[in-house]
Amino acid sequence: MNHTTNNSLKRRLITSALPYANGHIHVGHIAGAYLPADIYVRYLRSMGEKVVWVCGSDEHGAAITLRAKKEGVTPQEIVDKYHVEMQDAFRGLDISFDHYSRTSSERHHKVAQDFFLKLLKNDSFEIKTEDQYFDTEEDQFLADRYITGTCPKCGADNAYGDQCEKCGSTLSPTELINPRSTLSGSEPVLKPTTLWYLPMGRHEDWLKDYIEKGELDGEAHHNPKAWKSHVIGQCKSWIDGGLQSRAMTRDLKWGVPVPVEGAEGKVLYVWLDAPIGYITSTMEWAEKNGEDWRDWWQNSNTELLHFIGKDNIVFHCIIFPILLKEHGDYILPHQVPANEFMNLEGDKISTSRNWAVWVKEYCEEYPNGSDVMRYVLASIMPEQKDSEFTWTDFKERVNNELADVLGNFVNRVLVLTRKYYEGVVPETPASENLTDVDKKVLESLAYAPDKIADLISRHRYREAQLEAMNVARLGNKYLTEEEPWKLIKTAPARVETIMQIATQVVGNLGVVLEPFLPRTAEKIATAMGVPNACWTDASTSIIAGGTLLGELPILFTKIDDEFVEEQVAKLGNKSSNTNPNIMPQKDATTFENFTQMDIRVATVTECVPVKKADKLLQLTVDTGLDVRTVVSGIAEHFKPKEVIGRQVVLLANLEPRKIRGVESQGMVLMASRADGGLRFITPEEGVSPGDVIS
Repeated sequence: MNHTTNNSLKRRLITSALPYANGHIHVGHIAGAYLPADIYVRYLRSMGEKVVWVCGSDEHGAAITLRAKKEGVTPQEIVDKYHVEMQDAFRGLDISFDHYSRTSSERHHKVAQDFFLKLLKNDSFEIKTEDQYFDTEEDQFLADRYITGTCPKCGADNAYGDQCEKCGSTLSPTELINPRSTLSGSEPVLKPTTLWYLPMGRHEDWLKDYIEKGELDGEAHHNPKAWKSHVIGQCKSWIDGGLQSRAMTRDLKWGVPVPVEGAEGKVLYVWLDAPIGYITSTMEWAEKNGEDWRDWWQNSNTELLHFIGKDNIVFHCIIFPILLKEHGDYILPHQVPANEFMNLEGDKISTSRNWAVWVKEYCEEYPNGSDVMRYVLASIMPEQKDSEFTWTDFKERVNNELADVLGNFVNRVLVLTRKYYEGVVPETPASENLTDVDKKVLESLAYAPDKIADLISRHRYREAQLEAMNVARLGNKYLTEEEPWKLIKTAPARVETIMQIATQVVGNLGVVLEPFLPRTAEKIATAMGVPNACWTDASTSIIAGGTLLGELPILFTKIDDEFVEEQVAKLGNKSSNTNPNIMPQKDATTFENFTQMDIRVATVTECVPVKKADKLLQLTVDTGLDVRTVVSGIAEHFKPKEVIGRQVVLLANLEPRKIRGVESQGMVLMASRADGGLRFITPEEGVSPGDVIS
C-alpha cells in the first residue's frame, strides 16, 4: 500500500505539561501527558513530518517553596535536584523530547517578564488593591497553595486556595471555609495588597466560539469534534459559569519578579510563568538547530498541541489562550488531548503516602524494562475516563501479550528461517501461487499501517497499540494454522511462500511498533535487515527476498507471582520525602476510620522464611485471643532469630490475604524510615499479648 506524507502542514509544535520540580515522576504522570505525546511525536517523525516537542521543569510556585521549607533547604536546591532527576526518569522510559528546559533560568525570566510587559502595554490587566490572606506568624502573604480549608462546593477538607482536588472546582482563597495557613497552621488574617488581575470575563464570547465551534476571529481554527468530550465539557462549564478575574501576580519571594516599579516582593503567577516556558524551550531549541522560533509560535501554518492531564485543562484551554491572544503575536492551541487520571491498585495515586510506582526507581531496578512499562501504560491509558494500574495486570499483559504473542511469533519466524534456509529470506512468490489465506493475510498487513496511523492521528493510542499488536496476532495465527514444520518435507515450495509472508509480517512490526515499543522495534528492524525503515516503508514487501536475517535474543522474559508481590509490598512502605529524618504526613482520615482498626500487642513465637520469597518472613504470633500466622516483608532487615520472642504491634482485623501460598491474618506495624530502613514498634514494658492500643 502507498503511504504518503502530509505536505499540507509544514509544522507541528507539541508541548507536554511542565512537571513541578518538587518531587518524583510516577507512572500516572507518564500515562497522562508524556507517553501519549511520545507515541504521537514518534509517529510524526516516522512519517517525515516537521515536528518539535518541547517540555521543561516548572520550577516556581508554592509547591516548590513548601517542599523547600519542609526540608530546610533553599528552593533553588529543590529545583536543581528534581530538574536532573525528572530528566533521568523520562530517559528511562525513552520519552524523546526535542528539548527540555527549566523555568528558573535567566533566559526564561527575561522571556516571561517581556511577555508580561507586552500585556501591560496592551492594557490586558486590571490593577486592584484588595484584602488577601496574610500569615502573621510567618509575616507573609499567602499564595493560593499556602492556604487550605473546606471546599465550599463539595465539603471536602484540605482544598487549596485555588482548586479543590476532590471535585475539581476552581476556587479563590476567600471562598474556603475555615481557612488555615499551610506554613504555620494558624488561621490567616486579611490584609490589603496590590495585584495585577487578568479580567477573563472580557473574553467569554470569543472563547465560546473557539472552544465550541473551533472558530477564531470568525475563521475556522480547528475541528471541535476532534476534541475530547471531557475537555469541551470542562471548558463550557467554566465559561457558562462566568469567567472571573484571576490574579497574575503573587506576593512571594520565589518566582519571576514582576518587572514593574513598586512591585518589590511580587512574582508572576505560576500559570502565567509556566506555559511561557514552552516558548522559552522552543527558543532554546531553535538556537541550537538554526531555526527561527517565531515560525513555531507566530506562524498560522503551525499547529500547536498541548498534552496534559485533566487537572490542567482550564489553564491550557482558557487562561493560556487568553494570554496568547492578548499578546497578539501568537497562535492558539489547535488541540489539547488531555487525559484523565490513572489510579493504582484500587486507590488514588498519592505521593505523600508513597502510593505510587516511581519511574526512576523502576528503571533503576529494571534497566531493560522500558518497553514493557510503556506497553502496559499505553494499554490502560486514561484517554476518556480514569483507569487503573495493577501489578497483576502488568504481569498478565507482559506474559500473555508481549511474550506469548509478539515474542513467540518473532522468535519462531527467525528460528524457522534459520533452520530451513540458513537465515536467508525466500524470494517473493508469484501471485498465482498464493492461496486465499495468503491473500487475506497480505491484505490485512497492507491495511494495518494506515489503520494504526489514523488512530494515532486521532489520539486514540490504546486502540492504535492494539492494532499494532494485531499485526503480530495476524502472523501468529497464520503461522500456527499453516504449520510449515509439517509441510517442509512434502511441500517445500509452499513453506517458502509461508515463510516469505511471515517475514514480511515481522518486518512491518519493526515499523508499526516503534511509537509504542521503540527498543523492541529497533531490535526487530535490525534483525530483519531494515534498521532505518520509516512509516512509509511499511508494506507487504518490506523485506526483500535473499535478505540474510540477523540474530535476535528472546524479546521478553515472563514475570512470576513473586515479582508482583514484591512490587505490591513496596506501596506505602517508604517515604518519597527526600529528607532522611522526616516522614511526610499522610492524607487526612477520620476518627471513625481509626476506631474501626483493631491494633493490639502480640508476641512472636515462631519465625521462618517464606519459601521462594527473598523478602518475606512467616511469623507465628500470640495475640492474646488466638495464635495466628502473619506474613511480613521484613526479611531484608531482620533474620528469623532476631524476631522470635519480640513483642510487636499488630493490626489484627485486617482482612486475611494469601501471600506466596500462606494465609496472612494481620499486619505487623513497623516504623518506616525515609531511607528505606525498618524498625519494630516496641510496646512499653509490662504489656501483654492482647492489650489493645487506642
